Amino acid sequence: MYDKKKRDKLSKFMSYILRHNPAEFGLTHDFEGFVPLVEFISAVQKEKQWEDINQEVIEQVVRECEKQRYEIVGANIRARYGHSKTNVSYHPSVPPNILYHGTNSNAISDILRTGVQPMNRQYVHLSETTKFASLAGKRRGELVLVVVDAQRAHNAGVKFYPAGGEVWLSEAIPPQFIKYNKQDQL
Repeated sequence: MYDKKKRDKLSKFMSYILRHNPAEFGLTHDFEGFVPLVEFISAVQKEKQWEDINQEVIEQVVRECEKQRYEIVGANIRARYGHSKTNVSYHPSVPPNILYHGTNSNAISDILRTGVQPMNRQYVHLSETTKFASLAGKRRGELVLVVVDAQRAHNAGVKFYPAGGEVWLSEAIPPQFIKYNKQDQL
């Protein structure tokens, strides 16, 4: 089996293929962002460093991915969320009362003024816990967490989508549903 460091490297490569450049590897997403798993594995194996990869290793990466980036459904795999040019669809659902969004301290004034926007993504990424929101926000610089009054936003018409695990996606969140207190930061 691959050690954690090599699985992490594989996960980044999987993300590159599934989110950014499937066509470069001869893959085409279906309307929900899925590609056939067998075709995906074959595409990965064409790269010299991954020629010994198999479905078991791919499944392990999917299972152990801390950010829950991928999902396998039946004989297909997709990136759950992210920058995919394919409009990945989810079914709207009633969210928990509150959700968290991790971001950069430089963005907080804009967020408080205009709300949380998807930016270059299809959806706003939210989490049920501060731990996962922190993972998502840490890589952007000095981490800050905002609380989203998801229930009120939902009642006002904002759509929320469960994306697996504790990850939720949504449309833009208007500022009246955002709470931020500098003293509450981790």
